Amino acid sequence: MPYQVNSLDPAKTVCIVVDMQNDFVADGAKLQSKQAHDMVPKLAQTLKAYREKGIRIIYTAHVHRKDGSDMGLYDDLYGPIADRSSLVDGSTGAEIYNDLAPAAGEHIIKKHRYSGFFGTDLDIILREWGIETVIVTGTTTENCCHATARDAMFHNYKVVFLSDCTGTFDYPDVGQGAMTAADVHRATLTILAFSTAHVMTADECLTRVEGAPVTLRKAG
Repeated sequence: MPYQVNSLDPAKTVCIVVDMQNDFVADGAKLQSKQAHDMVPKLAQTLKAYREKGIRIIYTAHVHRKDGSDMGLYDDLYGPIADRSSLVDGSTGAEIYNDLAPAAGEHIIKKHRYSGFFGTDLDIILREWGIETVIVTGTTTENCCHATARDAMFHNYKVVFLSDCTGTFDYPDVGQGAMTAADVHRATLTILAFSTAHVMTADECLTRVEGAPVTLRKAG
């Protein structure tokens, strides 16, 4: 079993909200992650509790320039990115979902790959803040959240990965058999718990935050 995170100092902890954008969350979005959409109330309550505890929140947004100059291989991977109908920098779809909108002064890190650390100044900001532990939330569990958690660990941050504030979508059969979102999510959590992070629920995480207790209301 990897390291355990039993105590969180708010001054040395940050919550990363990964890619909770309209193009991944909103009803009708071509790239919607249904699990991410469904866990919005839980994540919103969790972020409110973190702010009350003094834990900083930082967002990532996966975006690409309309001219494709930062596209890499995403043109070959995702049709809605290739045809510029999703994740276009400056578009409404690329904005953070309204129910999770950043509070005043909270930063949005624009990224062009799965990881929030790749080609961005996220690590510079976290080191300036004296951060030692990151809490990963958002979508998708197995891609951008997983990559961000791995890169955080590679940068020597301890990682808490919230099992009920991350989510994904059903996978079609692309040669290895189809997988439900639940199966993809569970498999990724298992892998991360073994190799990368302390996987726990939002409620479990809050019990580990130093200071006065904050209790979440039941989401619904």
